[in-house]
Amino acid sequence: MAITYNWTVPTTEYDTATGGITIIHWRCNGIDDTTGTTGSSYGTTSHQPDPDAAGFIPYVDVTEADAIGWAQGQLDVAAVEQAVANRIDEQDNPTVSTGTPWAA
Repeated sequence: MAITYNWTVPTTEYDTATGGITIIHWRCNGIDDTTGTTGSSYGTTSHQPDPDAAGFIPYVDVTEADAIGWAQGQLDVAAVEQAVANRIDEQDNPTVSTGTPWAA
């Protein structure tokens, strides 16, 4: 199973006084390149930006790539992507089903 992952940031929260992003809402989407089955994971990371620090990027100049990098820096990326892969695999190869055997 080959999966292509796509990380996005649907929104952020920021301090209007400093322009520092304090919360990043991230999403990791995956698609099985063979079956087309998809899965995703969503979460948030908290940040404490220091506007006096070297390398500080104010809200108006932050790119999605910056935000993804900051979020991934606080996450176990391999574990998040594995969870997405597990969701895809469960859809393709269900281990739980429903029904009533007497109605079959």
